Amino acid sequence: MKVLGITGGVGAGKSTVLDYIAKMYHARVIQADQVGHLLMSPGQVCYYRITETFGSGILKADQNINRSKLADIVFQDHEKLQKLNQIVHPAVKEYIVNEIKKERTAKKVSFVVIEAALLIEDHYETICDEFWYVYTSDDVRRKRLKQARGYSDEKVKQIIKNQMRDNVFRQHCQFVVDNSSNIVENTYEQIDRGLIEHEFL
Repeated sequence: MKVLGITGGVGAGKSTVLDYIAKMYHARVIQADQVGHLLMSPGQVCYYRITETFGSGILKADQNINRSKLADIVFQDHEKLQKLNQIVHPAVKEYIVNEIKKERTAKKVSFVVIEAALLIEDHYETICDEFWYVYTSDDVRRKRLKQARGYSDEKVKQIIKNQMRDNVFRQHCQFVVDNSSNIVENTYEQIDRGLIEHEFL
């Protein structure tokens, strides 16, 4: 059973790709961001280490971690961001590895898809058979981020500026899905072709 890694910039439309693959190809989709949220909930592996590191001031009344308050703290201090990443990222990776093992044992899905913003930086090539890059032109991404998420021009500019460059994505990925078109079937056709050509089916 093969494992496919999906990456791309914010606003590239990765969820469109993931939803289509899950629905059409009976694949298990694991999103690292969702796993991180799970592992930060009370009783989970990252919860106590985060509250020990950053204090009880980051907790809401229901004892859940206030992620927006935590984000405000770490994005103003690179050292604190590194501390948070050192707690969360290895735990997320371990969780994903265990889920892949379970799927291999159960033999109920055709393949596993992992989506992670830091797929390349966190060396997910040790887990994935290959990486796919969901590309969308900066102009289209700007438009989508403003329309779908209500982001200001300044926020969109900052997000795109902080993203990994297009050529770095292409250098590390074995297939590119161009999701710039307004006609979603164009994206679906590329996914179909890629899965066949790269022997995921």
